[in-house]
Amino acid sequence: MSVRPVRTSGDRKRFIDFPYRLHRGDPMWVAPLRMDIASLLDRTKNPFFQHGDAELFLAERDGAVVGRIAAIRNDAHGQYHPDETHVGFFGFFETVEDQAVADALFATAAAWLRERGFTVMRGPASFSTNDECGLLVDGFDTPPALMNPHHPRYYQRLVEGAGFAKAMDLLCYQSTNSEPPRRLLEGARRMAERFGITLRGLDMKHFWRDVELVKKLYNDAWEMNWGFIPMTDAEMNHMAKQFKPVVVPDLVAFAFIKDEPIGMVLALPDFNVALRHNPSGRLLTGLWHLLTKKKSIHRIRCLTLGVIKKYRRTGADALLYEWLWTRGTAIGYNWCDASWLLESNSAIINGMKHLGFEEYQRLRMYDRAI
Repeated sequence: MSVRPVRTSGDRKRFIDFPYRLHRGDPMWVAPLRMDIASLLDRTKNPFFQHGDAELFLAERDGAVVGRIAAIRNDAHGQYHPDETHVGFFGFFETVEDQAVADALFATAAAWLRERGFTVMRGPASFSTNDECGLLVDGFDTPPALMNPHHPRYYQRLVEGAGFAKAMDLLCYQSTNSEPPRRLLEGARRMAERFGITLRGLDMKHFWRDVELVKKLYNDAWEMNWGFIPMTDAEMNHMAKQFKPVVVPDLVAFAFIKDEPIGMVLALPDFNVALRHNPSGRLLTGLWHLLTKKKSIHRIRCLTLGVIKKYRRTGADALLYEWLWTRGTAIGYNWCDASWLLESNSAIINGMKHLGFEEYQRLRMYDRAI
C-alpha cells in the first residue's frame, strides 16, 4: 500500500470517484453531484483557496484506490481564533475498513501540516466549518439531511484508533410536529411587539440586496462560536449563486427593529430525498430525479437561524421559528432538520427542546496532536 498526492486530472477523477464505489451499497448514503464536488475542489472556482490551501492524497493497494484524505491549511481560522493558529485540518476522509489504511492517510496528512508549522490536526472538515463537517457517530439509520455527511459505523473506530480524541460534538435536531407550541410563541410574540420587531421574507426581485443582509447577519450573529469562521464576500456570493435556483422564498425570513436587521432564518428543501435515488452522482440523472421527485420532498433543512447578540432576548428567534413553521407547513413541508448545534450551546439546545425538537444524529469533530 502507498499514499501519494493527487497530481493529474486522472488522479483527481479517482479521488472524486472513490466514495461512490465505496458506499454504493449503503442505503443511507446520499451521493452528491460529482459536478459539485469537482467545483468544490477547483482552486479557480472555490473562494476558500483565496485564504487557504489543501493537498489531496490517495491511498492505493495493488493499483486500486482504498482511501483518500485532504490536508488543509485554513488561514481564516487562525486569524479569527488567534489562540488556535497551531490548528490544521483534515477532510474528505474516506477509507476501506482497514486501520492500516486509515493510519497511513492520517500520517501523510499530519506530515504535510507539520511542515507548515501546525501541531494539532482537526477534522473532518471539507474544507471548513462553513462546509460539510463532522464524523457521524450516532444516528446511522437515518439518511443525512442536505449538506450533512453520512459515514459507515467503522469510521469512528478507525479515527479513534488513529489517536484522535473528541474536540466537539455537533448535534442534529428534528421535528415532525405540525403545530408549534402556541403558549411559548404567544409569549414571544408579546415580547416582540414590545420591541417593535417585524419580519419579511426573501425578495427574489432584490435577491442580491438580501444576500448583503445575509452576509451581515451571519457574520454578526454567530461571532465567537466554537469553530466559527466568518464567510468572505466571495464565499457568500459563491454560495448564493448555488442556492438561487433552488431557494424557496417562504423558507427565508429577516427580522427587523425599525430598519435595523437583527436576525434571520434560512432553510432549504432537503434535496437529498431525491438525490438518494441517484447513486452515480451524475448530473443529468440527478437533475431528472430532482425534477420528477420534487413534489415528494416534504423535508427541509434549517441551515441558519440566529439573532445578533444584543437582541437575543426580544422574542425575535421565536418569531423566526414560527415563520418557518407556518410557512413551511402551508406549502407541504412536515419535517424539519435543525443542524448543526454545538453541544456546548445549552441555550439554543434548550430552546429547540421547548419547541418540540429532538436530537436524532450526532456528528463529531476530532483533534490529534501532530
